[in-house]
Amino acid sequence: MHEALAKAKVSLDEIDAVAVANGPGLAGALMVGVGAAKSLAVSLNKPIYAVNHLVGHVGVDILERGELETPTIALLVSGGHTSLLLVRNLLDDVELLGETIDDAAGEAFDKVARVLGLQYPGGPEIDKAAADGDPNAIRFPRGLMLPKDMEKNRYNFSFSGLKTAVARHVEVLNTKGEDVPIADVAASFREAVVDVLVSKAVNACVDHNVPRLLLGGGVIANRRLREVAQQRCDENGIELRIPALSLCTDNGAMIAAIGAQLMMAGRKPSGLTFGADSTLPVTTVQTP
Repeated sequence: MHEALAKAKVSLDEIDAVAVANGPGLAGALMVGVGAAKSLAVSLNKPIYAVNHLVGHVGVDILERGELETPTIALLVSGGHTSLLLVRNLLDDVELLGETIDDAAGEAFDKVARVLGLQYPGGPEIDKAAADGDPNAIRFPRGLMLPKDMEKNRYNFSFSGLKTAVARHVEVLNTKGEDVPIADVAASFREAVVDVLVSKAVNACVDHNVPRLLLGGGVIANRRLREVAQQRCDENGIELRIPALSLCTDNGAMIAAIGAQLMMAGRKPSGLTFGADSTLPVTTVQTP
C-alpha cells in the first residue's frame, strides 16, 4: 500500500474512497483483499465500493483513454477466466455472452507446458518455444467450433479436449521412441487456442454489430494472440483495443477505476456486510 501511495504521489488523507474486488476469483485471495479493504475503509472513515473483478478488466480502458466507448465486446483471457462480454454500459449493462465450460485458456497453456517439460507459467514458455515452430505442423482440434457446436455454444469455449489431444500426441511419439518436436507442438497448440479465441470474439462483434473489441487478462501478453486479433479485426472493420500489458494482468488500478466511476455517478457505497464471492456473476458490477 505504501508503495502504491508513493507512486501515485498521494497520502491516505487524500483518498476519497476504497474499492476492492470481491469476486469472481479464488476465494482465499478475495477474502484477504476484502478484509484488508474493509479495515482500511473503517480506519479512514471512507466509503467502500465492492466491484466485479471481470468488469475491472474492462474498465482498465478508462485509465488509458479517459473513457470507455460503448457498446464494446470484451474478451477476457487469464489462468482462471475465459469470458466474452457485451458491454453496453460499464456500470449498468454488462452481459456475459460466453465463457469456458471447462479449462480456462491460461490453465490450458500451463498444463500443456507441463506436458512439454516447460516451466511455469506456461504462457510465456510456450510463446518462446513456438517462435521456431510451424503453427500448421499439427492440426489440433478447435473446441466448440463445429457447426453443430456453434448453435448452442457460439460464444462458449472449451480447451479440455485440445489439452488432451496434445498430451496424446506427445504420448504416441514417446511410445514410438521418437523425439517430440516441441517447437512445432507448442506453435500448433498456440495457434489452435488463438484461432478459437479470436474467431468467437470477432463473431460476437459482427453478430451484435459492435465495431470495437477490447482484450484483457494475462494471456493477452501472448504475441500471436495480439497479432491474429489485429489482423482479423482489420479485415472486419473492428477497432481493437489492447491495454498496456502491465494493465492486462490483475491489478489494483482497474478496480480503482470502476470504484471511481461508481462514485462519480453518485452510486451508493457498498456496506460492510458484503463478502468474497468466487462465483460472482459479471452482471453484478457492484455488490451492495
